[in-house]
Amino acid sequence: MENIEDYTIKIGLVGTGMIARGLTKLIPKRKDMAISKILTRRQGFVEGLGVDQSYLTTNPLELFDNSDLIIVSTGDPIYSTEVIFQAFKYNIPVLTMDADTQVLTGSWLSERGLLSEGNGDQPGCLAVLKNEIVEMGFQPLVYGNIKGYQNLNPSKEDMMFWAKKQGFSLNSVTSFTDGTKLQIEQCLVANGLDANIAQRGLIGVQTENFQEGAFDLASQAKKMDAVLSDYLVSKESPPGVFIVATHHEDLIEELATYKMGKGPFYLLYKPVHLCMFEIFKDVKNLFYNKSVLLDNGRFPTVSVATIAKKPLKAGDFIEKGIGSFEVRGECIKFSEMVDHVPIGLMSQARLKNNIEPGQIISFSDVEIPDSLALNAWFETIKNNVTPPKRKISTPFRYQR
Repeated sequence: MENIEDYTIKIGLVGTGMIARGLTKLIPKRKDMAISKILTRRQGFVEGLGVDQSYLTTNPLELFDNSDLIIVSTGDPIYSTEVIFQAFKYNIPVLTMDADTQVLTGSWLSERGLLSEGNGDQPGCLAVLKNEIVEMGFQPLVYGNIKGYQNLNPSKEDMMFWAKKQGFSLNSVTSFTDGTKLQIEQCLVANGLDANIAQRGLIGVQTENFQEGAFDLASQAKKMDAVLSDYLVSKESPPGVFIVATHHEDLIEELATYKMGKGPFYLLYKPVHLCMFEIFKDVKNLFYNKSVLLDNGRFPTVSVATIAKKPLKAGDFIEKGIGSFEVRGECIKFSEMVDHVPIGLMSQARLKNNIEPGQIISFSDVEIPDSLALNAWFETIKNNVTPPKRKISTPFRYQR
């Protein structure tokens, strides 16, 4: 390869949503990177691109043939899995801003090629913050996400209003609001940063005081003798991420000098997360150094199960689980219910049984089309989870 300072990394984009559209405006402004092709399933004109429509292609091979690295952000983990798997056949490194795919098939994919989640979305931001504070001697106790608002079962009318106002798809806005996206993000954080979860669906402390809420989670982590992945619901807190950590007792006074308080808990946070604006350091680290910021881990212990939002009947068809009005996602330990259907697989699915609100949907409850993602999921389960001796698929009603 020519001198790094003179080389232009050819980046292929997968997806034409908000993240990809932002990248089409950012990348052309750089001298060290260029867009090669943009893979899309959309037909016709795509609005909001920062480059000419000629960059669009529906042919994955055209993307692979012209790219040094690809960035995947589709919101469809079944589709993303197919594309990433094919990219690895071309020895192309893949950077995701796609926690949905990471928690569904990321562990399986990482065994087959170079895969990393990028900085900018909450999991990547937490990975960067962790690396920074560990170098300063802090020991993380809570990896925290922050939601300003949450409604586990929002109305379609409200979501259509906000989707139009904010420029997101209806599925995206719904998954933000009902907590599915946050649960997916904190699942990736748990698996990728070697943390645990306190309970199904996480704790989710509601607070008007950022530090008090964060320290509440830290106290619960301390009682459990565990490092936790969790979140706050707080309109008053910054829209970023935080870590509550401890430090060595003989440095209490020094930390107090720098306005960190007197311990034992210390709150370190990033007040914003800027998605595609923050990903470029990871592009260079992955391409030049093969350095992975964050992935789902080889032996994941946490998943995101499909939970019914309302009574569902046998025969009901669910087009897409993430961001739907029928189901939402919740963090769950594999050991709690191995045969749960992960929310990322709940696509083009038809129910075989009646389902109660709050019930976890199991594979015995639903018909799901065959896919590479489905096979990868079962292989992940087979390789990483010891099946319990007792039957675990008995439906139960969830009580928050």
